[in-house]
Amino acid sequence: MKLIFAFLLAQATSGFVVQPSHPAFSRSSVVVEGSRSKQKKASRAKWAEARGYGTATEEVEEVGGILTNDDGLSYIKLMNDNGDTSDIYLYGGVVTSYVKDGQEYIAVRPDAKMDGSKPISGGLSHCWPQFGPGDIQQHGFARNVDWEVKSLTPTSAELELTPSDYTKEMWDKPFSCSFTVTLNDDDLNTKMVVNNVGEEDSFDFQAALHSYFTVSALDNLEISGSFAGKEFLNKLAGDGGEMQTEERDAITIGEEYDRVYTGVNDPVLKDKGTGKSLSVVNSAGYADTVIWNPYGDEGMGYNNFVCVESVKFDPVTLAGGESWTGEMSLKPSSLE
Repeated sequence: MKLIFAFLLAQATSGFVVQPSHPAFSRSSVVVEGSRSKQKKASRAKWAEARGYGTATEEVEEVGGILTNDDGLSYIKLMNDNGDTSDIYLYGGVVTSYVKDGQEYIAVRPDAKMDGSKPISGGLSHCWPQFGPGDIQQHGFARNVDWEVKSLTPTSAELELTPSDYTKEMWDKPFSCSFTVTLNDDDLNTKMVVNNVGEEDSFDFQAALHSYFTVSALDNLEISGSFAGKEFLNKLAGDGGEMQTEERDAITIGEEYDRVYTGVNDPVLKDKGTGKSLSVVNSAGYADTVIWNPYGDEGMGYNNFVCVESVKFDPVTLAGGESWTGEMSLKPSSLE
């Protein structure tokens, strides 16, 4: 942990390091460097305090990149040179925050449990190896088990999920999953890789990021994309849902929504209340989009979020030794 946070501190304070003009040092230069060392520590502490990492003392260097919330759950905080941040919880491997230029783009519901007693209701939550109801528990198990940290830098985290006794009771397949989150200057990139580590048997799975995004108010929101003319499953229509055809170029929400848009993977959220847009760029794997909102449910905070989910709805068949990649990036911009 010391090393992880040292990366953060070193990155933020690299401008304070004075390089010597020659390799030989006199006793006076050693004294000067010692003084500079104290200045560097003070600068690091001030930098960390301003960004919420703790009090401005030299002990801030003991803080790690893996932090703990008030309920005891571990999470990672990424930060880039611009001060943008992202939080990723090890429980569920869920991204719960993406702040760029002071604007939060990812939502967590006010009724969310952040103590590990149930999956976190919010963020970029995994639905894997099953989306929705099916042979195993709702939305699979990836969102309610601990992921392991494989690598970590100030701006990137790679997590891994492998079988456990708990997962084998539901789904005894030879898998490994990695989930990498990278905080770039212009976007937040996520990459999910599913591996069949067996040699012979294949297995099927679905994959989704059950993504919650912040909204100033639903009246201010429209979701554009290649929706017009596409078929979608309206789960709330008829007796158990029915297929319908979308006539609109942009979606607005004034009722409860639970719709699967097959063949649409280019949604853009436009919020005139914040003056911001957010492009959900699905560059690999995710072929479909689900829009969900529990309209009217005050306890869930329905008016301040919408789920625009990146989904591979049709099952993927993965042969032994093969892999599948789902890649999704969030790219904010200002409304024109």
